[in-house]
Amino acid sequence: MSTSSTSSTNRAVFLDRDGTINEEVGYLNDLSRLRLLPKVWEALKLLKDKGFKLIVITNQSGVARGYFPKELVYKANELIQKRLARKGVRLDDFFVCFHLPDEGCNCRKPKPGMIFEAAKKYNIDLSSSYMVGDKLIDIETGKNAGLKTILVLTGYGRGELKYVIPKKKIYPDFVAEDLREAAKIIIKDSGLDTE
Repeated sequence: MSTSSTSSTNRAVFLDRDGTINEEVGYLNDLSRLRLLPKVWEALKLLKDKGFKLIVITNQSGVARGYFPKELVYKANELIQKRLARKGVRLDDFFVCFHLPDEGCNCRKPKPGMIFEAAKKYNIDLSSSYMVGDKLIDIETGKNAGLKTILVLTGYGRGELKYVIPKKKIYPDFVAEDLREAAKIIIKDSGLDTE
């Protein structure tokens, strides 16, 4: 039972995983390659303390491509939780799309299926929620779900901002150096920085 909630609204921050929470290494095919990015736990704690649900939305087509088994994705997610728990913070859930880009599923980003599924499960108000990621595909996903969007310049972010976004002309609502700066932007934009 929560006593710190100042609002009955279920707000969430939807987060890309690779390049946003942990280092982007291409396909994460071994747990030894999993490293959390600096200040990630601080960012997540800031958001948790303000009452946001923290939900990871990730495409993991490496499974369908035969690069690694589904179990490795689950183990990587568990390891992220374990490392964050040491710092006193926990992600609420992980939603994963294992499909290939051409399979026509409704869950693979930039389709908003995983966000809608999470919103239903947790009764989330999408109009007061955010999507944070390091790729244009994350920004598109957030926009497709009616969320405010933040591009972080970790992972592929810097290159996406320079080369991909100007070509596609789909712009994030905000750009942040990293997840910690993104958290501060979200708190300010939500009017929660005055508490």
